[in-house]
Amino acid sequence: MIRNTFSILEGIGPRLERSLWKKGIIEWGDFISAADIKTISPARKAAFDISLMNAETRLAQGDSGYFAQALKLKEHWRLFDEFKDSAVCLDIETNGWHHAAGGYVTVVGLYDGFDYKAFVRGENLTPEALKRELSKYRYIITFFGSGFDLPFLKESLGIDTGMAHFDLCFGARRLGITGGLKKIEPLLGIHRDETVKGLDGYQAVRLWHEARRGSSAAYELLITYNREDTVNLMDMARTLYARLKAQTGIADFTRADR
Repeated sequence: MIRNTFSILEGIGPRLERSLWKKGIIEWGDFISAADIKTISPARKAAFDISLMNAETRLAQGDSGYFAQALKLKEHWRLFDEFKDSAVCLDIETNGWHHAAGGYVTVVGLYDGFDYKAFVRGENLTPEALKRELSKYRYIITFFGSGFDLPFLKESLGIDTGMAHFDLCFGARRLGITGGLKKIEPLLGIHRDETVKGLDGYQAVRLWHEARRGSSAAYELLITYNREDTVNLMDMARTLYARLKAQTGIADFTRADR
């Protein structure tokens, strides 16, 4: 989908992008090879050609940071298909307080489509360890991470990923799907471990405090809860990406899956 995206060019929004698709300019290469394009002056087209050739180079290099700046945050979903193999799902748990009031991260869950890793306060959760792990990836997937998880990590641990970011909460809202993660999962056919069905963030805080008091059962349940929150994000991302792509109408202009 990203190669069908012309909104990385200044002044081009969804309406003009769709107008280009109607003209048969489906991908960046179509734009560059066109001798001229009505509604775009020759000088402007020449500048856009350079921008698109640069974008192609950056994409080949896997430079998600470039697209994080070139695209509005709400359009970062368009990068999913290109970066899904170097993506990481992230979900955090906290002690229930805002950072300014003594809040801290208790667990950071990461899942790359194959392996889940839990970074736990007092064990293996340090800024250095988390930065080192995140540096392996180029694209981050969260649920409301732009409103909670990522700002909290920045405030409490000084971590700013700089990666392109698919926030599934806002992707779902664009499709008319509202509510929290646990409400949306069953709507998309996503299920979680029976042991943590019905648990929420408030109870995760309670589990943390019980674990600190020595409850191994609470500790294991907290990790299971975080694992389910984190791992389920990948299936949700695949489903929402497909629906968001369909919503653009790109399929009306090409049969190929680009």
